[in-house]
Amino acid sequence: MRTYTYTRIFFCSFLLCVLQACSSIFGLPSDPEKPTMGEVTSSTAELKNLPLPKEKIVIGVYKFRDQTGQYKPSENGNNWSTAVPQGTTTILIKALEDSHWFIPIERENIANLLNERQIIRSTRQEYIKDSDKNNQSLPPLLYAGILLEGGVISYDSNILTGGLGARYFGIGASTQYRQDRITIYLRAVSTLNGEILKTVYTSKTILSTSVNGSFFRYIDTERLLEAEVGLTQNEPVQLAVTEAIEKAVKSLIVEGIRDKIWGKAVDDTNGYQALINEYNREQEQNNGRVIGGRFPENYRQKMSVFANVEAQKVRDDYVNAKMNVGGKVGVKYFLNPYFNVEVNGSYFTLENENIVKRSYFGPEVNLEYILFPKYKFSPYIYGGAGAMYSKYKPQYKGQFGGGFEYMAGHNVSLRASAQYDLGFKDNWEGLVNGKRKDQALRFALGINFYLGNK
Repeated sequence: MRTYTYTRIFFCSFLLCVLQACSSIFGLPSDPEKPTMGEVTSSTAELKNLPLPKEKIVIGVYKFRDQTGQYKPSENGNNWSTAVPQGTTTILIKALEDSHWFIPIERENIANLLNERQIIRSTRQEYIKDSDKNNQSLPPLLYAGILLEGGVISYDSNILTGGLGARYFGIGASTQYRQDRITIYLRAVSTLNGEILKTVYTSKTILSTSVNGSFFRYIDTERLLEAEVGLTQNEPVQLAVTEAIEKAVKSLIVEGIRDKIWGKAVDDTNGYQALINEYNREQEQNNGRVIGGRFPENYRQKMSVFANVEAQKVRDDYVNAKMNVGGKVGVKYFLNPYFNVEVNGSYFTLENENIVKRSYFGPEVNLEYILFPKYKFSPYIYGGAGAMYSKYKPQYKGQFGGGFEYMAGHNVSLRASAQYDLGFKDNWEGLVNGKRKDQALRFALGINFYLGNK
């Protein structure tokens, strides 16, 4: 009995050490952290690297606030915390400073500034009566030629959600993701006549992901081993708002240069054309894009050619099946955005170690279905029939499979797939034994080139 108790104590101590080690491996916080400076986003670097103006523009911001009224989504009752940070005016002023194009002036709390100036005047009049009166006057306040208005006009929750998981004999893993979206409008208003000079609109997605793994297994009839590990990461809303505002400020500057709004601040010899050309290309690429990265104009149009590298493993009447590497090339013709007909040819080797080894050339015809043809990332499934030719008698088979496709460019995609081949006969290796027909399993990585895209 004492030995059993010591064993339990040792096992618990060992388990605690393993958990602490895993915590360090996964980078989980275990000690308090010192305060740090705020993170710098990629948009911050773009703002700071803009070409400088001939002279800075005095600009005022009264209010740039959350106009959504959105509260944080909650699964357990009401949550009265706002989804969007309430200090967006301060974020905008910081972005204006980083751009080096503007001189922001205090307008959000102008009453505090005026009160403080009045206190200074009263103090000087009371205690410095004999000094030169000219020294008692305060310099005038700067006034803005342009005001910035707008705000956060939309916060959409769960515009995209999904996940993936698998479990086998008590061992499982899963991953989930969720995307929210924040939208910013920013406009420049002339204080001379109230004209709205320019309005820009930007958006930013907010990603939340989680990864979980678990192990659940009976060691014997009285003992159960169970383990779990998980990691969740949420993109900070404040950083997403900052990036969207910084992108809006950059867009306002570039469009102002292009449309000649900034007047004397722009020096034509300062090389702004490259910046304008880059911005115009970005606008062209953005045409047609809607929520979730979806494009109304189909990426996958009319025809494509592809090439795969494949690993095959036979399931026949012999033992010790060995995996070999082969290849496949083919052509796809799209009947509509969802369905296409595929014709391909492959070369592969089916082998049972030290028993039989046969190489085949195999033409196939498949009908393929793409689930999300307007998205960059989409799963797909297919099925069809084919033949296997070698120096022996030809074999015929059916096949089905599926995989994932990611559009790496407008005409190029990367694919990963798995395929199961089902023989019509049981003599791929020259032996007929049992009721089960010969079969093979394939795994493939490939590249796909689309033809005929606009």
